[in-house]
Amino acid sequence: MPTKSNSGQPDPKTMAKALRQALAARGVTLSHSDCLDLVAQQHGLNDWNVLAARLKDSPEAQPLKLPRDWYPTGRIDRDYYEYGLDPDEAGTGVIRCLVTRDSATPLPDDSFCSLMQSVLADDLRGQRLRLSAQLRTQDADSGALWMRIDRAPGQALRFDNMLQRRSNGILTGTQPWSARAIVLDVPEEAATVHFGFMLNGHGRVWARDFDLRPVGLEVATTDDSGRGLAGPSNLDFSA
Repeated sequence: MPTKSNSGQPDPKTMAKALRQALAARGVTLSHSDCLDLVAQQHGLNDWNVLAARLKDSPEAQPLKLPRDWYPTGRIDRDYYEYGLDPDEAGTGVIRCLVTRDSATPLPDDSFCSLMQSVLADDLRGQRLRLSAQLRTQDADSGALWMRIDRAPGQALRFDNMLQRRSNGILTGTQPWSARAIVLDVPEEAATVHFGFMLNGHGRVWARDFDLRPVGLEVATTDDSGRGLAGPSNLDFSA
């Protein structure tokens, strides 16, 4: 059954997808963006950009609600990403890229969007801090947790966004709910702790069950900030 928009009408993107599939079955190949333009013309408009603007400005086209005490960062223009509480899953945040991979207007390079929170480090200094949450993705370039500890704005002391890990790191493509965690030391000179989840590039990422708490020193940290090797290593670039 076709997806309905908030106004009760078939969703134009779903219509374009169905049109593309029907044409492909008849040996006619059109891009998704071309099919979006055809759907717009069926609505009496010149192209998809005009239809998208009409939908965006309609009373029914309400943005997702931001969760209390969370805010977006990165490329937060609603032409590129949609972010907030998932209306279909209670207690779940979501970030969705609104630009299709075959769009005539591609997503700018290095685009990302994050939902984050910032807290004072006053009661956390000198402790080891663990951030954990559940993530899942759909057709994502990458989805991840991240945490950063700052001395002052723009002066990071510790940082981990899971991008450099060999295991238990970012989620790519379509992945089920997966537990992820970050562990960082909070230096005595720390002023603030920032954390959240992010989507890099295309796709979707969901997050739930966030937890932030001190842990014992027996729990290993997950970043390499300020750490050196015991001695020179891999000087011939063998791996």
